[in-house]
This record gives sequence, structure tokens and C-alpha cells, in this order.
Amino acid sequence: MSKSVSVKQNLFKITFPVFLDIALVMLLGAVDTVMLSRYSDDAVAAVGLDNQLISLVFLVYQFVSMGAAILCAQYFGAQQRMRFIQICGLAIGINTLLGVLASGVLYLWAEPILTAFGLRENLMVDGVRYLEITGALSFFQALSLTFTAILRSTGKTVLPMLATVAVNILNIAGNYALIFGHWGCPAMGVEGAAWATGGSRIVAMLILLCFVPNAWQVTEKRILPHKAVRKSINYFKPFPRNELSNLFKIGIPAMSEEMSYCLSQFTITYFINQLSTEALTTKIYCATIITFIQLIGVSIVQGGDILVGHYVGQLRYRAAYLLGNYFFRVAMILTLTIAALIAIFGRQLLGFFTENENIIRLGAWIFVIDWFLDIGRVKNIFACGTLRAAGDAVYPVVVGVIFQWTVAVGVAWILGIPMGFGILGFWIAFCLDENLRGIILMRRWHSRRWQGKSFAV
Repeated sequence: MSKSVSVKQNLFKITFPVFLDIALVMLLGAVDTVMLSRYSDDAVAAVGLDNQLISLVFLVYQFVSMGAAILCAQYFGAQQRMRFIQICGLAIGINTLLGVLASGVLYLWAEPILTAFGLRENLMVDGVRYLEITGALSFFQALSLTFTAILRSTGKTVLPMLATVAVNILNIAGNYALIFGHWGCPAMGVEGAAWATGGSRIVAMLILLCFVPNAWQVTEKRILPHKAVRKSINYFKPFPRNELSNLFKIGIPAMSEEMSYCLSQFTITYFINQLSTEALTTKIYCATIITFIQLIGVSIVQGGDILVGHYVGQLRYRAAYLLGNYFFRVAMILTLTIAALIAIFGRQLLGFFTENENIIRLGAWIFVIDWFLDIGRVKNIFACGTLRAAGDAVYPVVVGVIFQWTVAVGVAWILGIPMGFGILGFWIAFCLDENLRGIILMRRWHSRRWQGKSFAV
């Protein structure tokens, strides 16, 4: 009994800071939406499309950080210090290169990219400027994602949370000053929101950089960054090709599934954009609120996956399985409770964003559909994350790609456009996609075919 209580306490200790960290990261984007909604609905639509595109770029960065998080958790659990440091160094180096490349592309080709993705002409000026600024500064997010993954893998979930707290304070203050022109600053509108968001991400990276050299340390003794680099340099002689291969074996499938999902959502956003600016704005507002429904499930799963990775690294498969089942039940109960409250009070929530009655009416129905969608979504979040933590990274990709494009995109287009159900038809298709995938991936988890796939052997 004491072991069970200890594990649950450890899960809460890890999960609660992850919950706050993810909530604050989501708040970072939501703050722009809320504050720009006081500026204009068109600004929200332009920035919403930009943020979806930037999310795609962040997924490219995350393919390295997700792989690093899984491998670091397994190596930390198995007490393999050298392999842990090698993965950290490789992840930081690769994401530095990817960050420089992606930032340059987004800055130099912002307008052609947004034109290709169908941004309406009346939204183009704001959309281009926001993407130029936040895209150019996305390099710092590449490093932040890597540093956060390393720290979380060792159970140090409080440190990324503290960095995110500081970032949100700066972002809110920056938005207030630069969007509307307070405290002697010019009123820059959308451009001001971009500078506030980009600047706060730079601060986050600098804070996390101070913590990363001590990720392995279990004592209070701290190591300065330059000393940590000198101390670890011998671990990369000769170059750790096997660890690089392991990083790609985990990272590429993980990124592929996430990238497929994000691209499918971007394609659907393109279809919705063809309906009307009002439909696109409805989607942006609803998606902003729904991300907070996902928050509970995502944070519990991410916190639990750290412990699952530790157990898999120790080859304690039964403990990993039982723990996974426990935090899945908790995530499902809490998520559906929050989703029910959102469905009940949906009109009031949307009224905070806009006075447009059509947006409020459609959004309220979307929240009702989304309650049923969340049953499948929690299963997918849990199964994808936990199977990856156990080393079974390819299976979720295959299932995800098939259903995301045949159901989430194909059926959504049929229901939404030819059959005339509009944005509600799209959400019905999302619901069908999430639940079908959830059933299949949960069967994989319960089959335990992921056992024996640990990299820490």
C-alpha cells in the first residue's frame, strides 16, 4: 500500500508543475488571442492562422526534443550517465541548426508562405508582419523545447514551470504596452503582440539555459554552463553514432504523427477559410478554449510518461503498465468533467471574446460535440505518449496518418462543404477520427506488445 501511495504522490509531484507549465504555455498564445480580440476580429483570424503555421515549425523542433525526452528518461532510470549526456548534446546541436534554418525561412518568405496557405487579402498585412517577427525569433523556442525536455526527463518539472511563469508575466505586460500603446510605448497592434511574444521566448530560453547543466545533479551543488560543457566534451569522442540513430528512431516517428495531425488540421483550416472569415474566427476562438480542456489530460500523461520511461529503463514493465492505466483513468475523469463545464457555459465564454451572435451560436454547439470528441482524444493523448515512452514509436504514426487524412480531412470535407453542415460538420468528423484512433491505440497498449522495446539495454 505504501508503495502505491508513494508512486501516486510522485506522479502528482511531477504532474502538477507540468500542468502549470503547459497551462502557462497555452496561456501565452491565448493572451494574444484575448488581447487582440479587443483590437479586432480580423487581427485574431490573421494571428490564428500564423500560429498554426508556427506550430508546424515547432513540431519540427519537437521531433528532436520528444526523442530526447524519451531516451533521457530511460537512461536516467537506468543510471546511464554517459548516454544521457550524449543525447542532451546531440539534441541541443541539432535543434540549434534547425532553429537557424527555420527562422530564416519564416522571416524571408513570410508572404509567399501565407499566400500559399490561403490567407485572405484583407488579413495579409497583419499576418505577414506577425509571422516575420515570431518566425525569426522561433530559434529561441527550438532551444527552449530541448532544455525543457531534458529537465522534465529527470523529474525536474518545477524549473521549466518557473521559466514559463516569468515569460507569461513579460508577455502580458508586453502585449498591454505594445498592442494598445500604454506606458509611453507606441500602439503597434498585431506587430506589438508579435514583439511581446517573441521577446518573452528569448527570456525563457535564457532562464532554462541556466538550469540545464545541472539536470543530472541530485545534490544542490551547481555547475556553471561553460564548466559543464568542458566536463562533458569527452563523452563525444568518438562521435556517438548509435545514440544519434536512437534519437532519430524515436524522434522521427513521434514528429511524423504530430506533423501529420498538424498538417491535417491546417488543411481543414484552409477549407474553413473558404467558407468565410466568420467561420475561421469561430474555429480560432473555439480551438483556443478547447486547448484548456486538453490541458488536464496532456499534463497528466506527460508527467506519467516520465515515470513510465524510468520504469521501462529499469525493465519494470508491469509497474509501467499499472501506472499507465492509473493515470489514464484520472486523465479521462478530469478531462470529461472540464469539457462538460465548457459545454454548459460555452455561450458565456465566447461572449467574452466576441459579440457576434453567429460565432457564439456555432461555438456553443461545437463545445457540445467536443465533449464526445474528448473521450477519444484522451485515449489518443495517453496511448501515443505512453507507447512512445515505452519505445513503441512507429505504430501510433501508422494509425494516425491513416485516420487523420481519411476521416479527419476526407469526411470533414464531405460533411462540411458538399453536404452543407459547415463548421459543425468538420467537428463531427474530428469526433469520429479521435474515437476510432483511440480504440485502436488503446488495444495496442493493453496488448503489451511494447514490452522489450527499451533503448536502455
